[in-house]
Amino acid sequence: MTAETMERVCFQLQVKPERIPEYTERHRAIWPDMAAALKATGWNNYSLFLRDDGLLIGYFETPSLAEAQSGMAATEVNARWQAEMGEFFVALEGAPDTGFLRLTEVFHLEDQLA
Repeated sequence: MTAETMERVCFQLQVKPERIPEYTERHRAIWPDMAAALKATGWNNYSLFLRDDGLLIGYFETPSLAEAQSGMAATEVNARWQAEMGEFFVALEGAPDTGFLRLTEVFHLEDQLA
């Protein structure tokens, strides 16, 4: 898969301010089987960025967002992870990996240079 065929996904969630230290700690070393499942289902170059007030921005590249999400939904480890992580977020509709607000990309340098 080349960079040109990858979908770039950026999303936003809101972590409850009082839960930020624990949320951060849980992500210092996620479960090895969760990391393996993410990679196997197409969550590539995945990063999370957290602001002091709990604003969380995530980014990853995938051949297909729908396939990446359905692939993770089919794993047992994801069910456990989402059940534990859902309580960290404000006004979440569904599980964190499907209830996020996707942001619209408005600029990508490599596209402009091509």
